[in-house]
Amino acid sequence: MNSPAIILVRPQMGENIGAAARAMLNFGLDHMRIVDPRDGWPNERAVALASGAGRVLDTAMVRDTLGQVCADLNYVFATTARSRDLTKPVMTPERAMQHARALSAQGLKVGVMFGPERAGLENEDVIRADALITVPVNPDFASLNLAQCVLLTAYEWRRQDAEIPPEVLELAGARLAEGGEVEHLLDRLVKALDARRFFWPEHKAASMQASLRNMFHRLPLTETDTRTLHGVVRHLAERTPKD
Repeated sequence: MNSPAIILVRPQMGENIGAAARAMLNFGLDHMRIVDPRDGWPNERAVALASGAGRVLDTAMVRDTLGQVCADLNYVFATTARSRDLTKPVMTPERAMQHARALSAQGLKVGVMFGPERAGLENEDVIRADALITVPVNPDFASLNLAQCVLLTAYEWRRQDAEIPPEVLELAGARLAEGGEVEHLLDRLVKALDARRFFWPEHKAASMQASLRNMFHRLPLTETDTRTLHGVVRHLAERTPKD
């Protein structure tokens, strides 16, 4: 699948170009296009801030005009924090990257434009876009650093990958305890607590035991956890009650 081109329009600081390249490569994007960088190109400060992502800069397309870098693209997004009074779809980064993946899956070329640090994209730039991306930031402080905005977009592109599970439980070489192992532990614990008259008053004993069992079954216990807890119960049961 073709990944989207990240288009930096008239960037002002080499440091932000380098930081944007690093953010791109963090999430698997390596196609950068730069329009009329203020301090010229190549830029030593950009290379320094790329911090290992120099190959993104090495292969970057650098042109004088936005029309030149967008000429071969089928669909272009423009990132903006301001209302533009233009009739265009306005998407969150999540929705935009969902659409970008769908377009890329059809073999189409997609680009995402980011404006200069001082004031963002001009209306003349935004007019070239097919859709807008607006990040739901704090309305009282909506300004995002250029590299931050690139990172948000790149993250959403990467997150759409179905092969990346939303949550993983790391077991550190152990395995989750089987139901029988948990029940054996609970039987032993209930017996030890009952010997200490923990389940009192008597008419509440059943509900107290049910709550205890529910709590343990709710926990993601590993086999190691159950062995440790068996040792805890044994140690406490061997001690003489003070009463």
